[in-house]
Amino acid sequence: MYNQPMLRDDALKEKTIVVTGGGTGLGKAMSTYFLKLGANVVITSRKLDVLQKTAAEMEQETGGKVLAVSCDVRNNDEVENVLKEALKSFGEVHGLLNNAAGNFISPTERLSANAFSTIIDIVLKGTANCTLAFGKHWIKEKQAGTILNIVTTYAFTGSGYVVPSACAKGGVLAMTRSLAAEWGKYQIRTNAIAPGPFPTKGAWDRLLPGEMAKKFDFKNRVPLKRVGEHQELANLAAFMMSDFSSYINGEVITIDGGEWLQGAGQFNGLEAITPDMWDKLEQMIRSTK
Repeated sequence: MYNQPMLRDDALKEKTIVVTGGGTGLGKAMSTYFLKLGANVVITSRKLDVLQKTAAEMEQETGGKVLAVSCDVRNNDEVENVLKEALKSFGEVHGLLNNAAGNFISPTERLSANAFSTIIDIVLKGTANCTLAFGKHWIKEKQAGTILNIVTTYAFTGSGYVVPSACAKGGVLAMTRSLAAEWGKYQIRTNAIAPGPFPTKGAWDRLLPGEMAKKFDFKNRVPLKRVGEHQELANLAAFMMSDFSSYINGEVITIDGGEWLQGAGQFNGLEAITPDMWDKLEQMIRSTK
């Protein structure tokens, strides 16, 4: 396990990065590291009081500048206001991290049409709203920009019990690759990160309340037999936001300890077989020859 900062201290100096869903969890971890690397950061979410508290904590920890702006990414006017406030405070914006999300873990037949559309609206339409607002601004100003989208591995594998999220994240992944091809000529890079299990107190407690979290231990699904450290994701996000990654465009980078590959292999479940059972199986196979 390695949880040390990766980049040199000035790797994001004089850059301004907007992080949606930046007030808590992984958004907060990534934003904090951006600040430590010299960036100005704008964090958004729907709860202004939580944002302002987080902004004060982050400034105290890093000595950087944080602007907290309340924003529901489903509302285009609020998204445009984030861009306006960011420009007013920092002059330019160089990066957008689309991290705001929502999810339900549920058998799909138990979901209402409204529950389904809520996730699509936040994850897919919200990401599109932010991407369009910032992309149009950069194109108009003839300014380079970097868009980084947080997706999931089930954006490309699919997964039961999170179907609205899988549909929405799959759409974000398609948008990532499509805009990389279309907006590259404007020097706008568009990439995605697909994280595996990186537990956060709030989000995971909501997804897997009570005893469910103990019964569904994510690290058992990961070949490395552990979950991710927040700094590991922050390191990757900072690299993708920095000029060090300036030739990476249209890529989705998985950081999951091999989880999706273990789940994808048809016989990977045989990991549950004990050495004694393997011995017996081997004897059975040999005896049939």
